[in-house]
Amino acid sequence: MSTLTLLAPPSDQFGAPTPEELFNLPPIIPGVDWFTKPVLLAMLSVILVVGFLWAAFANPKVVPRGIQNVAEYGYMFVRDQVARPFLGKDADRWMGLLVTLFFTVLLWNIMGVIPILQFPVASHIAFPAVLALSIYVLKVYLGMKHQGAVGYFKNMMFPPGLPKPIYVLLSPIEFLSNLIIAPFTHAVRLFANMFAGHMLLAFFSMVGFWFLFEKLTPLGAGVGVIGVVMTIILTGFEMFIQFLQAFLFAMLAAMYIGGSLHPEH
Repeated sequence: MSTLTLLAPPSDQFGAPTPEELFNLPPIIPGVDWFTKPVLLAMLSVILVVGFLWAAFANPKVVPRGIQNVAEYGYMFVRDQVARPFLGKDADRWMGLLVTLFFTVLLWNIMGVIPILQFPVASHIAFPAVLALSIYVLKVYLGMKHQGAVGYFKNMMFPPGLPKPIYVLLSPIEFLSNLIIAPFTHAVRLFANMFAGHMLLAFFSMVGFWFLFEKLTPLGAGVGVIGVVMTIILTGFEMFIQFLQAFLFAMLAAMYIGGSLHPEH
């Protein structure tokens, strides 16, 4: 039996939160089952994003300062790295959606490392699923509007320029990839990263707290210090992942919209 196993108390004494305790949170208002902490944080995120963008662009200055300056950097990042590569000349038309999507998902994620809040909204599958489903519906609608219902599904399942026998194998794959797998992975990629990151941070912070404050021993102190150091390192890494996942979610949305608008690409 290892030293760490001997040091660790039984799970019921350890105080370690289970996944059930971490993610299935009780209602904030008794009797209102749907109003939980993730819902409150999601609503707060919407208010903050709307307020931030309103404050930045409601009365823009020629020489940006303060909030407008920060918002313009974010706008240019989304425009140059997300919208233009996939939407081309149509990029400006969709910037409102993509900027809002990027900042909303980013704020959802960052809430996982903000003291007191400490819960990434996207670690509940329902929230990224709703966004991904909305993009999916928009993608299909735009495809049918710009290509026609028959043309949309034909271009999707039968890419031109290939030998006809290949379509027997390729068409079902394209159907599954575009209409089932794509929206599923769009949501699950964000959810899984935020879920796993929250679990890791909770575990290492709990290890540090337990061995440094609850059961302090000379040997346990070393384990506690490792837990604290790992928590700090993983928090920095998690913030990078949070930004990256917001970027990827917005980028995939732009890619799906672009694919419906410009099937030749």
